[in-house]
Amino acid sequence: MASTILELTASIVSSHASVTEMTGEELLLELQKVHAALQKLEGVAEGAPAEETKPTITLKKAFQADQVVCMICGKGGMKTLTRHLAQVHNMKPGAYRKQFGIPSGQSLTAKNFSEARRKMAQERGLADNLAKAREVRAAKLKAKQSPPAKAAPKAKAAPKTKAPKATKTAKTKAAPKAKA
Repeated sequence: MASTILELTASIVSSHASVTEMTGEELLLELQKVHAALQKLEGVAEGAPAEETKPTITLKKAFQADQVVCMICGKGGMKTLTRHLAQVHNMKPGAYRKQFGIPSGQSLTAKNFSEARRKMAQERGLADNLAKAREVRAAKLKAKQSPPAKAAPKAKAAPKTKAPKATKTAKTKAAPKAKA
């Protein structure tokens, strides 16, 4: 018997609701989640890309000061999206940006989180350390790329002559002490 996604959704949610007490809102959310999951599975079974969905919220609402909301599933309360995208949706940030038209300048993190990380890095002097490391690296690369300059031939120094040894003269010899 071939069942449609709606019939399967109704069957799954009614089974779940029969053993778990749910409010009206929880029931609606459960219906939406199960329906979306089944649609995703059907897309995978047919070989179609599973993540080609319309955003659940607008771009402006997705990236707030204190949290980030996933535009695929609508999950919110996160500080950063990268791990969620990889674990839940098996997606890289570049593909997520492309799918929803997110500019490359837009960070996939909450604004407050990014600002706190930036402040912490400045307090620890990480920017100065990075600048120093880049200078050292650039100097090393420059040294490798430029061939060593040929050293000018050194002029031969005149051979050193030995100074004559000082000889003991009568003045330098100690006179015998007279016995008194």
